[in-house]
Amino acid sequence: MKCIWRVGCGPINDEESYNSYDQMRETLVPYVRDMGFTHVELMPVMEHPFDGSWGYQGTGYFAPTSRYGDPQGFMALVEAFHRAGIGVVLDWVPSHFPYDAHGLYMFDGANTYEYADMRKGFHPDWNSYIFNYRRGEVKSFLISSARFWMDKFHIDGIRVDAVSSMLKLNYSRKHGQWEPNEHGGDGNLEAIAFIKDLNETIFRDFPDTQTIAEEATDWPGISRPTYAGGLGFGMKWMMGWMHDTLDYFKLDPIHRQHHQDKFSFSMMYYYDENFMLPLSHDEVVHGKSPMIYKMPGDEWQKFANLRLLYSYMFTHPGGKLLFMGDEFGATNEWNYKSELQWDLLQYDAHKLLKDCVADLNHLLKNEPALYENQFNIYGFEWVDLNHRSESVIVYKRKGQNPEEDILVILNMTPVVRRNWKVFTNGKSVWKEIFNSDDKKYWGSGDVFNPEPQVQLVNKKEKLYEINVHLPPLGAVILK
Repeated sequence: MKCIWRVGCGPINDEESYNSYDQMRETLVPYVRDMGFTHVELMPVMEHPFDGSWGYQGTGYFAPTSRYGDPQGFMALVEAFHRAGIGVVLDWVPSHFPYDAHGLYMFDGANTYEYADMRKGFHPDWNSYIFNYRRGEVKSFLISSARFWMDKFHIDGIRVDAVSSMLKLNYSRKHGQWEPNEHGGDGNLEAIAFIKDLNETIFRDFPDTQTIAEEATDWPGISRPTYAGGLGFGMKWMMGWMHDTLDYFKLDPIHRQHHQDKFSFSMMYYYDENFMLPLSHDEVVHGKSPMIYKMPGDEWQKFANLRLLYSYMFTHPGGKLLFMGDEFGATNEWNYKSELQWDLLQYDAHKLLKDCVADLNHLLKNEPALYENQFNIYGFEWVDLNHRSESVIVYKRKGQNPEEDILVILNMTPVVRRNWKVFTNGKSVWKEIFNSDDKKYWGSGDVFNPEPQVQLVNKKEKLYEINVHLPPLGAVILK
């Protein structure tokens, strides 16, 4: 999984599309294909009673929501994505369920699906109920649900929601509101066993699919195999990267020199898991502001900063996930009741930002150095972290063939830096293959590197000096 476009529930293109998987097939499939995303992730499509839950309060674990049509319509949507070469990932929610009378709560008049002890059976955050993972019948029900979507609808993977809340008995609970497990710890042993069984079953029966955990703690081994003591997920959301990156880019560029460690910290723990870098719907709702307004500066600088952030994201190791609308700089927070702001694409700033993300997608898919070694230590190398005051950061991405290596240079301030010297081992010839300041992306287009000058400075170590010009708030990628 290289690059995922995450889709929320609600109208897609106009009011008619609200009840139509067919309309989604006609509008979303060509859009995702043309943008170059390899996968689309759909927020929960399981039947749910309340639109405002965004699908996360599900009641129908074996039914796609009828809001958009019938099951055959959903099958046709998945098939259309597959024919376009796009994988489909579903949000799947085994962590909690609502108390609607027609759902699972008190199913036969007693606590059938949920724990009877509300210290374990109730989620205070979401006013919902927690599955009793100790019961074999409940585990079978949930694992059968996950298999169902892959078996009957040919889904390519599931993103499991709120894994942290499943693992921790004290999740959102104060002292005295939870009871330790039999070993005195805070782990839910039944939930841990369920998660391992889930992943073992899925990868046994559907080895070409993927499971992704939304897990926000430092719980070890989330994406390690169960035989090695892990939970068995294929990948884990890198929430720390998301928060640190957004905190860094929100800063006025003059202050970034003092926060470089926050920027570079992700690589300190990156190899602990198989990570995916998410920019999710949760970051563009509830007053957090859309991505474009998180960026500092005037309008030009906001777009330059966002292009710079995406350039960093797409060249950092790990899978990528971008929420819909982020790719063209939506100016409103996401609202499940309304369509995306497609009208913004009439303006160059937004249209050309979309083109920039599309080119980054294609760059990610076409450059082996960006994905071949993305989960091991051979795929990344810091080249220059020693220019804090200028806020220029350089790193290398490396594939299996050294000739495919690429060099990423990020200028985190609006200061143009001409004749900047980068020292790196290896090749004597480099060319610019991407520049986020290009006019075709609504950049200045004044600072570029058609033929960077390269000089051998240490023959024994094969150390070369590369002379490059750095655009304002720009990313330059050399190969």
